[in-house]
Amino acid sequence: MHKVIFYIWYKIPRFFLIFLLPLSGIYFIAIIIRKYFLISIFSRYKSQSNLIIIGNLNVGGSGKTPLTIWLANYFKNNEKKVAIVSSGYGSKVTSPQIINNDSNPEMVGDESILLHEKTQVTVISGNNRVSSTKFLEDNKFDYIIHDDGLQHYSLHRQHELILIKNDTNKNNNYLLPCGPLREPMSFHPNAQYVLSNYKGNDTPGFYSQLTKIRSGKNGILYELNDNKFLNALLITAIADNHALIEELKTYNVTLKYLTFPDHYQFKENDIPITNEAILVTEKDFVKIKCFNMDNIYILEQEILPNEKLVKLIDNI
Repeated sequence: MHKVIFYIWYKIPRFFLIFLLPLSGIYFIAIIIRKYFLISIFSRYKSQSNLIIIGNLNVGGSGKTPLTIWLANYFKNNEKKVAIVSSGYGSKVTSPQIINNDSNPEMVGDESILLHEKTQVTVISGNNRVSSTKFLEDNKFDYIIHDDGLQHYSLHRQHELILIKNDTNKNNNYLLPCGPLREPMSFHPNAQYVLSNYKGNDTPGFYSQLTKIRSGKNGILYELNDNKFLNALLITAIADNHALIEELKTYNVTLKYLTFPDHYQFKENDIPITNEAILVTEKDFVKIKCFNMDNIYILEQEILPNEKLVKLIDNI
């Protein structure tokens, strides 16, 4: 279904979107009222720690979780005490839960487990960001990073990092449902904007790069151009796998692929029986590793920030 929506937003002539403009106008009025009540009528919680909100204005993936991982590790390497709050998308948690090595992705969400595994900092999964932040207060963190918390106005924040995907083919700047925008930029006048999938240095930004392929069975590392993966099957349940597929093609991987909705909770019979290697993202392996399959291989990525992004973070 999301492919149909994206096609309507980005491929059909803009003239046909005019018929949706009245609905976008109603939506705009609704979000203005919501923001006014959450900021001006109800009290906002202000944390003792510096809060950094990482989010995006557009529907769809933009690299929020990879940036959160890089940022947490950057702070940790600079001897700062940092915690991460995840909404636990698709989880069943009703109160703040500390993520550990035994956490179940179906209960706490796949992203929260990935955040814990890649940073080894305190990660909280919860369905209420204010409650999750209060849960952390006794530990006096230097920074609390909220992965995907931009529209949660009940939480006062010192810093907002808004991600914009660097994609010239997707330039629809209308509000929902006429376009992909959840909110206009004017809602966040003090935010810092960060480009993802960006290799320049004119504005703060970063890009992701595949580094190795790791066996899910024994942890052995392989080069990306290893002959083992010449006829691999790629299975993903992420917001946008286009860039990943294009990058794999540069390593002469002859891909077949299965695409599931973002955050999909895999069942064992979703994974085809095959003798070929099955490639998955680190996020998806969180939900697949319990199947103990011999031919699952994980695509490992690293975030490469530009100088302007590093300078921006150093000034926070």
